Amino acid sequence: MSRPPTATSRTPTVSLTTNIAAIHGVGDRRADAFRRLGIRCVADLLLHLPMRYEHELEEAIGMDIGETISPDHGTAANIAVRGEVQRVQAKMRRRPRVEAELYYGTGTMLITWFNQPWMRSKIHPGMHIRAWGKVKRHGDYLQLVNPQWEAIKPDVEVAPRTERHRPVYSSNDDLSSTIIENAINAVLDDVLAKLEDHLHEGYRRQAALPTLAEAYRMAHRPANADEIASGRRRLAFDELLMLQLGVMLKRRHRHDTLTAPALTHNAAIDTHIKARFPFELTDAQQNVINDMVADLTRATPMNRLVQGDVGSGKTVIALYAMLLAVASNHQAALMAPTELLAEQHFASIKQMLSGSRVNIALLTGSLKPAQRRAIHEQLEAGEIDLLIGTHALLTEKVAFKQLGVAVVDEQHRFGVHQRATLRAKSSDAHSSPHVLVMTATPIPRTMSLTVFGDLDISTIRALPPGRQPIVTRLVGQRKADEVYRWVAERIDKGEQAYIVVPVIEESVSGLKDVQSHLDWLEKGALSRKRLAALHGRVKREQREAIMQQFRAGEIDALVATTVIEVGVDVPNASIMVIEHADRFGLAQLHQLRGRIGRGTRKSVCVLIADPVTDDGTARVEAIASTTDGFAIAEKDLEIRGPGELFGSRQSGLAPFRVAQIPRDIELLQMARRDAQAWIDENPMLAGQRDALLKRRLLKAHGKTLGLGDVA
Repeated sequence: MSRPPTATSRTPTVSLTTNIAAIHGVGDRRADAFRRLGIRCVADLLLHLPMRYEHELEEAIGMDIGETISPDHGTAANIAVRGEVQRVQAKMRRRPRVEAELYYGTGTMLITWFNQPWMRSKIHPGMHIRAWGKVKRHGDYLQLVNPQWEAIKPDVEVAPRTERHRPVYSSNDDLSSTIIENAINAVLDDVLAKLEDHLHEGYRRQAALPTLAEAYRMAHRPANADEIASGRRRLAFDELLMLQLGVMLKRRHRHDTLTAPALTHNAAIDTHIKARFPFELTDAQQNVINDMVADLTRATPMNRLVQGDVGSGKTVIALYAMLLAVASNHQAALMAPTELLAEQHFASIKQMLSGSRVNIALLTGSLKPAQRRAIHEQLEAGEIDLLIGTHALLTEKVAFKQLGVAVVDEQHRFGVHQRATLRAKSSDAHSSPHVLVMTATPIPRTMSLTVFGDLDISTIRALPPGRQPIVTRLVGQRKADEVYRWVAERIDKGEQAYIVVPVIEESVSGLKDVQSHLDWLEKGALSRKRLAALHGRVKREQREAIMQQFRAGEIDALVATTVIEVGVDVPNASIMVIEHADRFGLAQLHQLRGRIGRGTRKSVCVLIADPVTDDGTARVEAIASTTDGFAIAEKDLEIRGPGELFGSRQSGLAPFRVAQIPRDIELLQMARRDAQAWIDENPMLAGQRDALLKRRLLKAHGKTLGLGDVA
C-alpha cells in the first residue's frame, strides 16, 4: 500500500552536492538504485525531471463520481474515492485480475487490478479503503483500473486528497516513481532556497521567465497546468540559450581573434584547377565555389558547411578548396569517417591529379607503424601537399607544416570536438586553417540553428547532368526469392548489384548476415554469378582488390554491410537490395540508395522488410515515397527527434533534457536572437553580472564546443 507523497519529511542541511544516500528515505540500500538512473547527488535529483504528469482530481465525497468525468476529461480521468468493499472476485485466466465492488455513498464502482493476483488476499468485503487512479466509464458502470490504495478506518477522520498534477518520473525495477517523488520532496524546499539564478532579474522580466528556483518548483511540485507549462518554458529556454551562447561565443572568437591564411585566387588558378575535373561544374556547384572563394581569400577562418543530396558533386568542391590551398603554398587535409571512404577519396582524387606535382598521401589506422611514421615526417616537413585520412588525422603525432584548408566529409559522423581538434592542427595557437564540412544528409532547417549555428551553410540543390532517377520498391520477405531471380536477370544483361545486410556475423537476433546470405545466394538464385563479401573487418589490401574488381566489372554483386554507405561510385551498379530495411535509419537508407543511379542505366532499389514497429514502418514508407534528401531529412527529424538525429554520438553534445525540436522552434529563435545580442554586448561574458552564467555555460558546453580557449 502506498500513500501520496508529502513535503513533510525533509533532509536537514542539504546542498546540490549532498550524496543521494544522505537523503531522508533513501539510505545506502536505495542509493544504488538511484545511481543506476544517473542520480548520485541532490543536483542530479533536481535535474531528474518528470516525464509526464497525472491529473488527480479532488477526492469525490458525497457526490456522484460519474458527474466528475466531464467531456473535458475524455473517456478517463484520475480521481480519488473512499468507500466500503462490497464484493471481491478473482479471475485467474490468461490475464489474471482481481475485481472488487466499492460502495462510495452515492453509487458503486468496480475496482480492477490486472496481473496482481496477490490482491485477492489483501482486499476483502467489509473493508474500508481509499483508492486513487484512472477511472473509466463502461456503459452504465464505472471502473477504476490498477489504482493505488490504502486501508482507512470509517470512524477516523482522514484528510481528503486535493486536486493536483502528480509528477511521474522515469524509474527502474527497484525504484518507483513515488519513491523518487518522496526523495525530491524531502530536499526540494531547502535546495531551491539556495539555488542561484544565472539570468539577471531585468532579463527575466523582459523575457517573461520565472526564476530558476521557481521553474524547478513548478516542474516537481506544480500547482496547476499553467505552472507546468511556465516551468517547462524556462528550463527549455535555458538549454537553448546556453547552447546558443556557446555557439555565438565560439563564432565571435573565430571572427575576432583567430586568423587564417588568405589564399590566392585568380582566373589562371581557377582555370588550372577546373582542368582537373572530369566534368563541367553545374551552376549550383559554381555558386558554392563562389561562396567558398569569398571566405578563403580572407584572413578570417572559414567555417562553412556544404550540404547536398547524395551524388550532387560535393567532392569536387572540396578538391577545389584544397587545391586553392596548395596553389597558395599551403597544405590541405580531408578527413572521412571510414577507411573505405578515405580510400575511395584517395583513389578518385589521385586519378584527377594524375601527372600533377601535387603530392597526395593516405593516412588510416590500418597502415603499418613504419608507413605512418614516414607520412608524419613528410607532413611536418611540408613534403605532402594533400593528406586524406580517417580519425587517424586527429592523433597528436599528426603535425602539419602549414595547414591551410581542412575538409571534414560526412560531418554528421564526427562531433563538434573532433572538428575543433582538426582546426587546432595549425602551428600557431592564434591561427586556424579554413574549415569546410560536407554532408549528404541535409540538416533540417530547425536543427541548422542549434549546434550548426556556427557554420555558414551552402546548399547544392541540383544534381550533375547524367544522374539517373532511382525507382524504389518495398516488398515483404516472402518475395525475396522473386527479387533475387529478378536480380539475376538484370546481371545477365550486364548490370551489377549491391546487396546490403545489417550484420557481419550470424546472431541471435535472426538478422541476415554477410557470410550466411552470401552462401545462400551462391546456392540459390545467384548460383552462377560472381559474388564477393565486403564489410568493415575485411583487410585494406583485400578491400581495395575487391573494389577494383567490382569497378572493372569482374564481380557481379557485392554482399555488404553499410560499409558501402558513402563514397562508393561504380556507374554500372544499378541495383540495390537492402535486407531488413526497417532496421536501418532513414538517412542511412537514403545514403545506401545513392550508391546507384550514377550511370546511364535505369536504377532500382528494392527494400525487403516486414516492419514490426511504427517507426520501422514510417522509415521504409518514407524512403519509398521520395528521393529528395531534404524532404527525407525533415521526415527523419520528425520520426527520431533531435536527441537521436543529432545526439551525443553525432554532434558531441548531450541531448536536451527539456527542449524539444522542432516543437520549441520559437524558443530556439528567441534564444538565438538574445544570445547574439548578449555576446555583442559582452563578447567574453566578463563581469560579475554574467559570472555565474559563464561558469554554467563552460560546464555545459565548454569541452564539446571547445570553449576553453575562448573563455
